[in-house]
Amino acid sequence: MAADLGRNPTALARRLGFWDVFCIASGAMISSGLFLLPGLAFAKAGPAMILAYALAAVMVIPAAMSKAELASAMPQSGGTYFFIERSMGALPGTLAGLANWLSIALKSAFALVGIGAFAQLIRPGTDVWIIKAIAIGCCVFFAALNIFSVKHTGRMQIVLVAILLAILGVFIVLGMPHVQHKSLENFMGKGPGALFATVGLVFVSFGGLTKAASIAGEVRHPGRNLPAAMFAALLVVSLVYVAGAFVTVGVLQQTDLFNPAAANPVNYTPLCTAAGKFLGPGGVVLLAAAAILAFVTTANSGILTASRSPMAMSRDGLLPEGFQRLSRRFQTPHVSILLTAAFMIAILSVLTIENLVKVASTMKLLLFLLSNLAVVIMRGSKIQNYRPVFRSPFFPWVQIAGIVAYLFLIFEMGRVPLLTTGAFAVAGILWYFIYVRPRTSRESAFVYMVRKALSKEMRRSNLEDELREIALERDEVIRDRFDHLIHNCEILDLPSAMTAEEMFQQAARALTPRLGIDEDKLLEAFKAREATSSTVIQPGLAIPHIVVEGKGLFDVLLVRCKDGVRFPSVDEPVRTAFILVGSPDERNYHLRALMAIAHIVQERDFLPRWLKAPGGEGLRDLVLLSERSRDV
Repeated sequence: MAADLGRNPTALARRLGFWDVFCIASGAMISSGLFLLPGLAFAKAGPAMILAYALAAVMVIPAAMSKAELASAMPQSGGTYFFIERSMGALPGTLAGLANWLSIALKSAFALVGIGAFAQLIRPGTDVWIIKAIAIGCCVFFAALNIFSVKHTGRMQIVLVAILLAILGVFIVLGMPHVQHKSLENFMGKGPGALFATVGLVFVSFGGLTKAASIAGEVRHPGRNLPAAMFAALLVVSLVYVAGAFVTVGVLQQTDLFNPAAANPVNYTPLCTAAGKFLGPGGVVLLAAAAILAFVTTANSGILTASRSPMAMSRDGLLPEGFQRLSRRFQTPHVSILLTAAFMIAILSVLTIENLVKVASTMKLLLFLLSNLAVVIMRGSKIQNYRPVFRSPFFPWVQIAGIVAYLFLIFEMGRVPLLTTGAFAVAGILWYFIYVRPRTSRESAFVYMVRKALSKEMRRSNLEDELREIALERDEVIRDRFDHLIHNCEILDLPSAMTAEEMFQQAARALTPRLGIDEDKLLEAFKAREATSSTVIQPGLAIPHIVVEGKGLFDVLLVRCKDGVRFPSVDEPVRTAFILVGSPDERNYHLRALMAIAHIVQERDFLPRWLKAPGGEGLRDLVLLSERSRDV
């Protein structure tokens, strides 16, 4: 007998693989940071802007590791919002969800403007309203694409990113021989202060890496594919950024990048200008096409990922219920996508680019900081069902370094972004107290950790149940009959040492109302079975199993006794017992259940985890989350 887990009617299909995630993360990173910012970065730091890109890539690593761990443990749509809400509670979750949605939407809107702006290279003199019209038209197109099929969105992203990386590869390889070393002279001429300020400026270039976490609920084998794709994207894009900046600075004269005497001192099309130096007019067109592709991939993946935040928040009661609604035909969150597109169109109509980008960057840094803190809380809570497939190395030092680094960069962003972000935070807090607080009572990992520290009393958290179901869905587990037996079985967590007979008395008392068999008969059957041969199969583990009269009867009882149960003629006390009771017609399944138990107890560190499990429900979760083969 097998049964499915039961699909959530608002759950999204897992259709995205490694290359889809790699291209969504890569496409989100290769955008304005490479095609627009080098000129402005050069104006601030000179040739050291190359080093600024490298340092920014390194500083993203703590956030990447933390989000990879959280996404592998909780692969749910909503990404950063979901992690922060479950670890820290509804108020931080509300702020994180709104900030995540807003920052991605702002960056994506900026990318759409970039499409129109780079069109000027192909058709000079394009009016600003035509540029905005192009951007709005692209927004409508990408919103429609995301509504029709996330699978088609992922496939389109693969094609676009492959073409983009190929063009940038040609630019870097052909440009390297033309690099002039004199362009790199006085490398640190503007000092370390200018360097670190520029790191904060270009850091936003890598912010798109963790967008992959927002669509974790739609990724196949997320425990493996998400971390692998995120780190592969970071490595590839970091090399492209640093090499691209090196070629751009090395090929151009300093005044080509920043000329204080010019009417427009900063060059906002630096790669196109550099390509024109060694590839001619064709190079300018080629890099302009690459830039447009970059903005397309950023905008496309931005709508995809930004729309998942309001959807996830709606599921948790932080936004009205309508935002989680899925299209019946396409199974995509069309309401959230339309909301995101409408917000972006409003931005495009009244856009002031610089401060919006800085606000988006500040919010992204804040989200990175909170993601690192979320890992510290989830690990510190010691919730048994927090089971990440990927675990961040060098914990907690990587997370602490990330928190300090992101705080430093936040304060480097300037007063206007800080004030704007503060105003947004106040609005989010008001929304929480007016709408969210009356509608949610979910317990976070932080509350669980504090309660555990203040009280020795073990009380079940609903977060543990949720994490168990997430892990089962992540691992694509289909419950078999044994899982259903464990899910509904009785559990004895014995408080003190006792004899085997005393344990059997308690077992018989627990099983009598479930089987409809007299308690004394059950007790005598247990004693007779033990007298025939010991059911202790290895030190500390026993599997008492008996056959009883009747038809269609089968039940399981889990027993833990930390102080140990003393069995006759056995030196080491038994601390773990799986008790099986079945009728004669269930003999075949009796053997299958024994095999299932054998696989469970052979898992690495089973006994230490069994003894540390928090109460009876913790024992149940330990068995349900085992990696045994299911009988389906």
